Amino acid sequence: MAIPSRVLASGNSPLSTTSICGDGATGLVALGSTIADALQLSAVWNAVTTSSASTGLILPPTEAGAMIGVRNDSGQTIVIYPKSGSTINAAASSLNVATAKTVILFATSATTWASVLTA
Repeated sequence: MAIPSRVLASGNSPLSTTSICGDGATGLVALGSTIADALQLSAVWNAVTTSSASTGLILPPTEAGAMIGVRNDSGQTIVIYPKSGSTINAAASSLNVATAKTVILFATSATTWASVLTA
């Protein structure tokens, strides 16, 4: 696994380091109640700290090999949606993530995300 400080120390630019290691977003607020008005994720590693019940997040476009992590510390269950035309775990149109849980999603194809959810 790439560690940002080591990637930078090897002579890579900050932009290259972000491309290799990913970026993070903290203090996120889950929004909306459908895919139409949920919060669009833009970082690789995400921490949600505020939400109302059943508010959500939208994953970036599905691209084989992509990976996204979400930590839910909001006190509520949140909903994660893939972009239109994609699914999570082969058939689902969304994924519920309870509070105090972390999920890593990885794209196995151009239309499918798979998830690993903490216990």
